[in-house]
Amino acid sequence: MELIRTTLRILVIWAVSAWCVLPATLRAQGSPTAANEDQLSLAPARVGVNPVASDEQIQQRLQRVLAATDWFSEPEVVVEAGVVFLRGQVDSAERKKWAGDLARNTEEVVAVANEMVVAEPEIWDLGPGWAGLRSLWRDFVRSIPLLLFGLLILGLSAVMGVLSVRVARKTLKTRVQARLLREVAAVACGVLVFLVGTYVVLRVSGLTQLALTVVGGTGLLGLAVGIAFRDITENFLASIFLSMQRPFETGDLIEVTGVTGFVQQLNVRVTVVMTLDGNLVQIPNSSVYKNNITNFTTNPSRRGDFVVGIGYDDSINEAQEIARRVLAEHPAVLKDPEPLVLVENLGKATVDLRVFFWLNGREHSFAKVRSSVIRLVKRAFQQNGIEMPDEAREVVFPQGLPVTMVEASTDEKKPAGAERRAGAGSVKGEETVEVATKAEAGLYSEAGEIEEQARQAQPIQEGENLLPAGPPPASKAVNPTSVSVKGAGDVL
Repeated sequence: MELIRTTLRILVIWAVSAWCVLPATLRAQGSPTAANEDQLSLAPARVGVNPVASDEQIQQRLQRVLAATDWFSEPEVVVEAGVVFLRGQVDSAERKKWAGDLARNTEEVVAVANEMVVAEPEIWDLGPGWAGLRSLWRDFVRSIPLLLFGLLILGLSAVMGVLSVRVARKTLKTRVQARLLREVAAVACGVLVFLVGTYVVLRVSGLTQLALTVVGGTGLLGLAVGIAFRDITENFLASIFLSMQRPFETGDLIEVTGVTGFVQQLNVRVTVVMTLDGNLVQIPNSSVYKNNITNFTTNPSRRGDFVVGIGYDDSINEAQEIARRVLAEHPAVLKDPEPLVLVENLGKATVDLRVFFWLNGREHSFAKVRSSVIRLVKRAFQQNGIEMPDEAREVVFPQGLPVTMVEASTDEKKPAGAERRAGAGSVKGEETVEVATKAEAGLYSEAGEIEEQARQAQPIQEGENLLPAGPPPASKAVNPTSVSVKGAGDVL
């Protein structure tokens, strides 16, 4: 029994000793305040025994400060033995922390228990929205003077841009002949002046980065527009080059991309051509610039040719001389360069002669003169007994063909060639041969008629034409219509 009592005494003494030496933090581990450690401030390193400020003074001071901020809803401050208890409702965790720091930094405060509750925002809370609108309105009112100044600078830059365009037009009028190029250069000067004004406004407004972006992005914008509108840009640039190089003028007869006609207009997009059929054709300037252009009016002298076949029994020299004389006497055929009659080919039934002649393309119509020359050469060959046979054809009679022999009289025994030549020579001693028949309607150029057709079909706006006007079309009255033929053996 004595041993049991001794053992119990030792255990009680050990338990009391262990309880006494446990740290205070371990004893308080199960207390309710452990769950709210974030609401307690750190224990001060030193606590005064004789406080300068009383708990009531600390409470009143903190209460007034919290009420003055208007950040807290029903704030309550309780101070007991230097420990401050903060209660109430706040709209954010930052302001709750601010209240705790305020109380912690107050003199004679031993500890702070921040029990404020952070309120959750309402779903339909429009307060932040109204606050943002009020901030925008205040910013707008403050920026009104700067806005007026910017509008003034932009207006002045626009006026200066217009004036610079006019000055550039007058300056380049005597130096640059291409009207489109003058217009583009003048407009570019105006745009540059306006961009400088815009850059100044943005710099004054404090938008330096935006100003640099606008100035630097102008080239990128132009590149993007050029890619998006590649065809339009290509036609525009082609119109500038065509107006500078001027491969043709208004009224010139040209052939490009398989279209032949008289030029009516060159604008910033297309070249308008009136075809020989009286149709207005609009050809994109890019196609005109990139393709071969045949201008029949730049050099007034134009060469034509045709082929005529004579019989193998006829003299080539005689046929050449007859055709040459016809060309030499024709009023629309030029003497210089002189016409040519050359042997081209020995065909199956004919000896082919190619006849070359030159004419003034501005005064005479190529098609009409060619028709007249062919007609007169044929007539001269017939008058001088020159055959123009067709290709020989073989006719086969499978069943045979009965033939009856009849004796010919003395007159009928004459050679067929002699009859032909005698008949050809029995032409009147003097007769007038029309150089241009009624069917050919004269030899004058159709440029005037086609120009009149173009006016009736679609009036041309003078302000849009980038080409200078060419020489006036030839008059109908300057073309002769007849020539005299002498004797049976002579030709034109």
